[in-house]
Amino acid sequence: MPSAFSDSLKGHFLLAMPGMADPNFSQTVTCICEHSDEGAMGIVVNRRHDLLSAGEIFDELGIRPTVPADAIPVHCGGPVHPGEIFILHGPPFGWEGCLKVTATLALSTTRDILEAIAAGRGPAAFLINLGCAGWGPGQLEMEIRENAWLTHPVFDENIFVLPVAERWEAGMRRIGISPTRLSDTAGHA
Repeated sequence: MPSAFSDSLKGHFLLAMPGMADPNFSQTVTCICEHSDEGAMGIVVNRRHDLLSAGEIFDELGIRPTVPADAIPVHCGGPVHPGEIFILHGPPFGWEGCLKVTATLALSTTRDILEAIAAGRGPAAFLINLGCAGWGPGQLEMEIRENAWLTHPVFDENIFVLPVAERWEAGMRRIGISPTRLSDTAGHA
């Protein structure tokens, strides 16, 4: 069945509406990394994993860091594949499993980028994430029609510069919306 939502949201943020009932996505900002007729995949960028650091991940993988790895946070990228590592990052983009998201942003899932980060030779800007978010064919489009998400093109400072706790409100402000003025009821003109 062809999608009624013809534009790909790759390189866009999904900003959860205030009425989002799913606790996995309440007040989240999700960077969509891939979107086609087969579904969508993204990384939540504003949920930090409070019980885990990159040092523990490097240790488990047998990677010996030369940087203070316990100071590198790990984020919860979403409820899908929670044991897998996804690295959302800026340049350079020459890593083995690198998927370009925008001209300035990519997603990598291979050991070479983790080893480079541990050695202080990785991208200057990156988020290490456990898990991702995923939608089946037509599911994301349906959720948008049901008023679950607002969309906006990605802006890198909302991933790499702003504090995690400020990213949702910053995304809403960038769209020109005050979160306190949003309704969780869908309306169609």
